[in-house]
Amino acid sequence: MIDQQQGRDQRWEARRRSAGIAAFVAGLVVTLAFFAFFPGLPHVIDWGAIVVAVLAGTLARWVCQSWMGKRSRESK
Repeated sequence: MIDQQQGRDQRWEARRRSAGIAAFVAGLVVTLAFFAFFPGLPHVIDWGAIVVAVLAGTLARWVCQSWMGKRSRESK
């Protein structure tokens, strides 16, 4: 019984980790695309855009993982 619980927890952590990575990459790419293609902005990716994109990716990862954690606590 304990082995089954540990296996479920490991699968849950792996799923949570992969969802966090996907959310980070999505936030990063969307932000870089915004800075590269939004009309009216200079179409240059500089260090400021990269830093903002990394911060947006980090925020997206945090939101995704907190949402998944809340959903898992509600289902128990």
